Amino acid sequence: MGRYSNSNFRIWTLLILLAASAFEVSTSYGQPAPGAAGAAGAPPAAAKAQTGLTSIILNNIDFVFITIALLSIIGLTLIIQGFIQNRAAALMPPETTARIRDMIAARQFKELIDFTENDPSFISKALNPALKRAPSFSAMKEAMETAVGEQTAEQFRKIEYLNIIGNLGPLLGLLGTVLGMIGAFSAVSNTGGQANVAELSAGISKALAHTFLGLCLAVPCLAAFGVLRTIVDRLTTRGALISEELLLMIKPQEAPKVPGAAPARVGAAVPQPGTVVGGPPPARKMPAPSPSSGM
Repeated sequence: MGRYSNSNFRIWTLLILLAASAFEVSTSYGQPAPGAAGAAGAPPAAAKAQTGLTSIILNNIDFVFITIALLSIIGLTLIIQGFIQNRAAALMPPETTARIRDMIAARQFKELIDFTENDPSFISKALNPALKRAPSFSAMKEAMETAVGEQTAEQFRKIEYLNIIGNLGPLLGLLGTVLGMIGAFSAVSNTGGQANVAELSAGISKALAHTFLGLCLAVPCLAAFGVLRTIVDRLTTRGALISEELLLMIKPQEAPKVPGAAPARVGAAVPQPGTVVGGPPPARKMPAPSPSSGM
């Protein structure tokens, strides 16, 4: 699973197959039906003017179209990678979690640190900083929360490019629309208001074609971004809960609390009422002199 999620060969193969399928569909869509030209008696020029997806693309190639095409390839690549990498089997392999549990049960903490240091899964990256902060559990928990937050932000950053491309799509389409309308009105101005329909339709067609291509770029990217964002949020939350559960399994034992005062010994003298504990001893009274001493 891990090799498949990072396999660029399979991703590019899938991209080529999708591109070939799209080209085949667009080519068949742009071709006229067999025998249609002969039955209607239309000349070859009329058959050549059949509109379709292929003609929309080929007749409006400019820098806006090239930019939209490049962003479409990048967006499709990000969509495929996002759905392959953001899976529970790729982000949190069950065998990795089971191995970590076994190490904790066997109290193999040194081996556990070495394993989580080299393992790329979400759980290992969350636990490794915490293990290095032992035995202070508060420091371990803080390190784990920081690692989980960093990994979650990293996963969201990977799919954020889809949001950017999706928002750029309508703007690029609008740019192409403006350029097409400028070309149409320029044709009218150059002919002194006597422009024919063909000159006007060329600019308007370019304007609408760019709008169409911009929407075709934006809709899939924004839809995929919304779905992937939900998947990433669910998986990272689940990973954080599993990491916290594993951290509690290796929580160091707390030392017994020291009592505030030592208990009184059995048979200890109890101070009499009115006696100041810890004060100076009471003064001893001298015996009175005997009457015979003065005789």
